[in-house]
Amino acid sequence: MIRIAIDGPGGAGKSSVAKEVAARLGIIYVDTGALYRSIGLYMVNRGISPKDAPAVIAALPDLTLELKFLDGKQIILLNGEDVGTKIRTPEISMAASAVSAIPEVREYLLNAQRDIAKYNSVIMDGRDIGTVILPDAEVKIFLTATPEARAERRHKENLERGIQSSYEQVLAEMNERDKNDSTRAVAPCVQAKDATLLDNSKITREQTVEKVIKIIKKRQKKKTTYMKLHKLLAPLFRFFCRLKVHGLENIPKEGGYLICSNHIAAVDPIYIAAVLKRQIYFIAKKEVLSIPVIGWLVKVLGAISLDRGGNDVGAIKAAVELAKKGELVAIFPQGHRYPGVNPATTPKKNGAALIAYHAGCGVIPVCIKVKKFKYALFRRVDIIIGKPIEYSELLFTDGGYDEYRRVTDKVFDEVVSLGGYAQPLPAPEIEGENN
Repeated sequence: MIRIAIDGPGGAGKSSVAKEVAARLGIIYVDTGALYRSIGLYMVNRGISPKDAPAVIAALPDLTLELKFLDGKQIILLNGEDVGTKIRTPEISMAASAVSAIPEVREYLLNAQRDIAKYNSVIMDGRDIGTVILPDAEVKIFLTATPEARAERRHKENLERGIQSSYEQVLAEMNERDKNDSTRAVAPCVQAKDATLLDNSKITREQTVEKVIKIIKKRQKKKTTYMKLHKLLAPLFRFFCRLKVHGLENIPKEGGYLICSNHIAAVDPIYIAAVLKRQIYFIAKKEVLSIPVIGWLVKVLGAISLDRGGNDVGAIKAAVELAKKGELVAIFPQGHRYPGVNPATTPKKNGAALIAYHAGCGVIPVCIKVKKFKYALFRRVDIIIGKPIEYSELLFTDGGYDEYRRVTDKVFDEVVSLGGYAQPLPAPEIEGENN
C-alpha cells in the first residue's frame, strides 16, 4: 500500500497530474479540494457568506457529503446530488478558499479523508495533505509554479469551459488566494519538511507526470528490493523448513496491522515472512541481530531493534509509525523464546497492546506450531493465521496498564486457541484461605 500527497498552490496542476498518476499506477485519486468546493457551493447556494464562520459552522449539520468511486473516478454527492462541474467556477474557488480556513470545516472533512487512505492506496492533492491530512504519507510532493504561469493555465481552462475572464483578473484572484491559503492560521499551504519540491513553471503536464512518477519509484525502490528478495528466498524456506500456512486469506491485502505470534525459535520472523505475500517489519531484540545469517535476514526483513534492558521508546515509536503508514508489523508478546512449552503458561508483555492503541490499528493473531519427528530435518512447521481483531473490537478507551493487560490477554488467548493449546487450570482454592 502507498499513500501519495501532492500539495501546492492553486493552478499548479495538482489535480490533473494526480489523476494521471493515479491512472498510471492503478490507485485511487482523491480530489480533496473538491470536498471544500462542495461546501463552498452549498454556502453560496444558501446565501451564506463563506467568510461568515459562525453561519458556515451552523449550516454544516444540514449538509451531507458522500464520496464515491465509479470506474476509478471520484464523484461527490452533495445532499444526494452529483455536484459535477458546478464546483469549478471562479466564484466557488474563492468560496472554497474561505471555508477551508474555518477549523470546524477542516475537522468535518478530516476523518473522511483519512479513512479512505487507511485501507487503500491513494494519491491526494490539496494544500495541507502532507502536513495535516496524511503526515505519514510515504511520498510527499510540493508542486508549484510562478503565479504568472499558473494564472495563464487557469485563464486557458476558464475559456475552454466557457467562463469569461481576463488574464489580469485571474492573476489577481490567484495572488489573493495564494495569500489566503499560505497565511491562514489553520493548516496553511506550506511545503512539508520531507516533501520533494517540484516547480513545473516551464514544463508540460506530461513532463510533470513523468517527474512525479520518477519520485514515487525512487521512494518505492527499497520495498521493491524486499519483494524481489522475498520472491527468490521465500520458496526455498517454505520447502526446506517444511512450512505449511493456514488462514493466509486472513491477511488483508492493504492496511496497517500488528501481527502477534507466540515465540519458539530465533527463525520465527523468517518463518512468518516466508509465508506472507506482503512486506512485514519485525520488532526484534538487538541480541537476535547479532546471530550469524539469521541476524542478517531479520535486518533485511526491516527489523526494528529493541533493547529489552529498558523502555525502548524509539522502537515503539517506529512500530507505531509503520502501522500508521499501512504496514504490517510483527511482535512476539512473550518477549522470549519458549520452545516446546504451552504458550498459555508463559508470561506476556504489553508492548503489542501499547502499539495497537497508539497506531489505532487492528491485530492479527498467529500461532507457530512445530510437529516433532525423530529427525529434525523432517519436522513440519505450521503457521496458523487467525482472523484480524479490528481496532474497534479491542475496546480501548484511554489506554493505560489495565487496558493494555486486558487487550494483551485477549489477543494472546486467540493465539493459544489457534494452536489448540489447553488453557492452564486455575490454582485450587485452599480451604479456609478466604475465611
